[in-house]
Amino acid sequence: MTTRAATRPVGTVTRGTTNPNRLRRMDRWIAAAHGAELRRAAGPVAVDLGYGAAPWTAVELLGRLRTAAPRTRVVGIEIDPARVAAARPYEREGLEFRHGGFEVPLPVRPHLIRAANVLRQYDEEQVARVWAGLCARLAPADGRGSRGGLLVEGTCDEIGRRHVWVALGPEGPRTVTFATRLGSLDRPSDLAERLPKALIHRNVPGEPVHSFLRDFDRAWAAAAPYASYGARQRWIRTVRDLTADWPVADGPSRWRQGEVTVDWSALAPRVR
Repeated sequence: MTTRAATRPVGTVTRGTTNPNRLRRMDRWIAAAHGAELRRAAGPVAVDLGYGAAPWTAVELLGRLRTAAPRTRVVGIEIDPARVAAARPYEREGLEFRHGGFEVPLPVRPHLIRAANVLRQYDEEQVARVWAGLCARLAPADGRGSRGGLLVEGTCDEIGRRHVWVALGPEGPRTVTFATRLGSLDRPSDLAERLPKALIHRNVPGEPVHSFLRDFDRAWAAAAPYASYGARQRWIRTVRDLTADWPVADGPSRWRQGEVTVDWSALAPRVR
């Protein structure tokens, strides 16, 4: 790939916290949900935006995406030049690292941008602008069955037990996914602390995400008898009950992974 004309990176340096396997749940969901789009593309490019102080998440993303789409290339982009220099020794076929930020300095439109734990330090009011800019950089829908590229933006804990992320296409937000290691969960609302910046301050009465987590906890309590069969069976029963009132966008094959995906329109913040 050739670099576009140099521009000043957009954004600010993050804390850079990272750990191996921290983003495994997000990666596996991306491979399952977006693998067909990556396979359809002639030269699929995925971006690990703000990968942090070490390159582990970009290295792992390449391996996981190639199980679904073997021709995928991954570019790790960091706003801190020292982090880019430290990552360069890990470059290999299909993996490179570049200096940049939200402008995504690539000569092509990527088919995936993953931005994990990047927007936590920003104000809620900045999120829509960042989302719009990143969505504008995605590969467009082609009118022949492709929905275009995907932006996955969200937050997880330090060791990847709990995640919440929003998936967005060129047209804007599509879904919200809650994912957890079921053995570590006391109740679904434990995931509230990992809500992405667009939602975390909206977990208050009167907001849809608060109502959703309330109903999630109620369904979890009602499914307590299934705990004797294991946390997975309790989760599956809980999500099945949620489908009566909430537009759950996935099915049992994903629920078994400790996930549930809901239409963004059902959880979007109310306009203030």
